[in-house]
Order: sequence, then structure tokens, then C-alpha cells
Amino acid sequence: MLKKIPKILSPELVKTLMEMGHGDEIVIADANFPCHSVSDNVIRADGVSGCDMLRSILELFPLDTYVEYPACYMKVVDGDNFTPRIWSDYERIFEFSDENYKIEYLERFDFYERAKKSYAVIATGETEQYANIILKKGVLRKS
Repeated sequence: MLKKIPKILSPELVKTLMEMGHGDEIVIADANFPCHSVSDNVIRADGVSGCDMLRSILELFPLDTYVEYPACYMKVVDGDNFTPRIWSDYERIFEFSDENYKIEYLERFDFYERAKKSYAVIATGETEQYANIILKKGVLRKS
């Protein structure tokens, strides 16, 4: 056991986060996301919400401050005329992290293409629509 590692982060996920370098991206995917179609590196986190996963990852993971958009949401598809509630939940989590952030919005198939280039995809049990988010890893700064 280790101290201060959020309990919902599996050893496989902690190892993956440690392996990632500056500029690498990771996807937090909802339960509807085609994880295995876009990545060979899928980490299962069934039963874990997107918010809990984001909060836990941001405990360990610096966002990239050298890019305009260190985080990316999948845009709502035309015809789905609503703003996903989970986006405001995610934004509250970002506000409590030490990271500066701006959110990019990508069309669904563009999001899938970008996810294919990610280091890994985390398959959560999140059932809220449009809960998918891509995070770009930054660097740790000297304290």
C-alpha cells in the first residue's frame, strides 16, 4: 500500500499515469464510449463515476500549461439540444485543482480520432451522456 494515492486508482492506472510524459493524453470515457475500438490500452474502472475519476487523477496528474486547451470534451451532437450536467461538475473539479485550464470541444468523430492517439483510455461506469474528456499531461514544477 502507498499513502495519498486515491483508492479508486488501480495499480495499472497509477503505472500508466507514471509512464506518461509531457504532452501525452489520456481519455476518461463514459460507459457508452467505444473504448476498445479506439485503443489497445484500455484500463477498466467499471462502477467509477467520471467525476470521481477526474478528481482522483488530478490529485497526481499535472495538466499541460504550455497549450491553450489541456482538456477536451466531446461536443454535443446536433439534435441533442442540451448542455450535459456533468460538464459543470467537471468544471467545479477543475476549479478546485491547482491547474489552469480551458476546455476544447471536438465533434464526436474528431474526438474519436484524437482518442485513438491517446496513451490510454479509462473505461468508467459513468452513465451521463457526453462525459468523455481528454486530458493532456503537463510537467511538475519545482516547489
